[in-house]
Amino acid sequence: MKILGISAFYHDSAAAVLHNGEVIAAAQEERFTRKKHDPDFPTNAARFCLEQAGFSIDELDAVVFYDKPLLKFERLLETYYGFAPQGLASFIKAIPVWLKEKMFLKKIIREELAKVGDYDKRKLKLLFPEHHLSHAASAFYPSGFEEAAILTIDGVGEWATASICYGKGAGIEIKRELHFPHSLGLLYSAFTYFLGFRVNSGEYKLMGLAPYGRPNAPEVARFKKTIETELVDIRPDGSIWLDQRFFSYATGLRMVRDDAWAKLFGFPRRTPEQPMEQQHCDLALAIQQVTEEVVILMAQEAKRLTGAKHLCMAGGVALNCVANGKLLRSNVFEKIFIQPAAGDAGGALGAALAAHHLYFKQERKANTHLDDMKGTYLGPEFSGLEVEQVARKYKARFTKFDDFGKMADRVAALIAEGNVIGWVQGRMEFGPRALGARSIIGDARNEDMQRKLNLKIKYRESFRPFAPSVLAEDAGQFFNLDAPSPYMLLVADIAEGKKAQVPANYLDLPMMERLYVKRSDLQAITHVDFSARVQTVHHETNPRYHLLIEKFKERTGCPVIVNTSFNVRGEPIVCTPDDAYRCFMRTEMDYLAVGDYLFAKTEQPEWTKTDNWQEEFVLD
Repeated sequence: MKILGISAFYHDSAAAVLHNGEVIAAAQEERFTRKKHDPDFPTNAARFCLEQAGFSIDELDAVVFYDKPLLKFERLLETYYGFAPQGLASFIKAIPVWLKEKMFLKKIIREELAKVGDYDKRKLKLLFPEHHLSHAASAFYPSGFEEAAILTIDGVGEWATASICYGKGAGIEIKRELHFPHSLGLLYSAFTYFLGFRVNSGEYKLMGLAPYGRPNAPEVARFKKTIETELVDIRPDGSIWLDQRFFSYATGLRMVRDDAWAKLFGFPRRTPEQPMEQQHCDLALAIQQVTEEVVILMAQEAKRLTGAKHLCMAGGVALNCVANGKLLRSNVFEKIFIQPAAGDAGGALGAALAAHHLYFKQERKANTHLDDMKGTYLGPEFSGLEVEQVARKYKARFTKFDDFGKMADRVAALIAEGNVIGWVQGRMEFGPRALGARSIIGDARNEDMQRKLNLKIKYRESFRPFAPSVLAEDAGQFFNLDAPSPYMLLVADIAEGKKAQVPANYLDLPMMERLYVKRSDLQAITHVDFSARVQTVHHETNPRYHLLIEKFKERTGCPVIVNTSFNVRGEPIVCTPDDAYRCFMRTEMDYLAVGDYLFAKTEQPEWTKTDNWQEEFVLD
């Protein structure tokens, strides 16, 4: 059974391919086109997936799209009708696009597949599962659980904005859905917009800003009360009702009614490059707290409806790793699996899995040791020849290691000396997180590392935190975490013994002063609330990255390093050695390790390219 899954035409388009239910390859289109969150048909990603699997389009049993476009169109028409005469401008803008493109999606998919490769259109089987079923399938089938509750939460699919399902064996049963316009994901995105970040890409910035809020400040309590009394009615089962008088996403061209929100919260919408103030941080904390409460209520309802011991999660809100960590610690479920590509990109994989098990009725064998995502290293890889071709192209100098152990030891020494390393090894990650295949790494103990990475390498807001990569076997010594976190989707507190004493007035310090107070032995990865977004590194899925951290531990006694995605602000994570070298030379990174090749910045020819990444990439 050979199946290609596709997600496209909204954001984060992607492709994934299965062979007899096994995930062979998966990748986002943005990594090939270098256009962040690329929504276009994933021509390059689909071509890669098919080449990796060795399939032609004619050999496929089905091509599966991740949602039902006609149901979306129904929701669009009913929403405009229900809110009329509001939304006329949005209606006039949206309907021609739908009539021209979305209504004829089958035709468009067939035409786009022809760009991937030749095929007989008469033989092509196209399938369209519902959006939240694709999310549910992406989480449950690879989870390793024979039986589980499944919770999916995002902005909106066709009508559903959240769903509770029950998975057992090869089956998935939908138990309950929350429908548009009432949506936890859209509520969170509304605050993303109001606080000056880009919707559908800046939600993780809002999550990163929340710890700068003051937990015991009256402003946070007031903001939270305002949200829960004016904007959203939260029911005991986790369902929510949003007062549409304050929102305009249903029929307008913006997320919220700016003037009404300014009156509610006492300050106007923040513009994207406006300085961050304490009121912004306090509001971010308030909506984060509301989100966490709703997620836990939904999980409790999922437990009540299914009686399952385990939980699977997907949808964009499942990328909120702070809420995930609190849900894990709530002990509602014994174990939780979160799809690493939880957003729309993962819908491509879920659509293929749903078709395999639910449409074609194929059996499922749950992997009880590890999940079936293969560490999410499902993208392209490269050969030594390709690295040397890039070196010749740029007249670059390098050292080649015949023994990778020696290279790992050399890079570990460079990290211990305070250097920042671009690390490109093996197959690229699928999903939004860099997990040691396309990463920038450094010393987590270094007190200047966060500032250096943000200002000199990533060129992004200084408040943004960095994540630790820790040997899975040592994680419990450094973090209050008793579960694996291979996909960097759980936030946990730093272990008590690793924390530093902070000033008595710590929480009252201005935001930027608090950022540079020493908080722990692992300063570069400890957020201002003493938490960290943990990645546990497992030898089974990434032996090279595991070996590097082992070598670092041998030298320093510390099995933790800093890990951030290999890109600059607004750029997709690098895919190829060429992408990596260009990013390396555009920034103040010290070394680049690609496969068995090590490039030192001081040995490279002067970078005379006139390309400016700040002009090439739209800042997110």
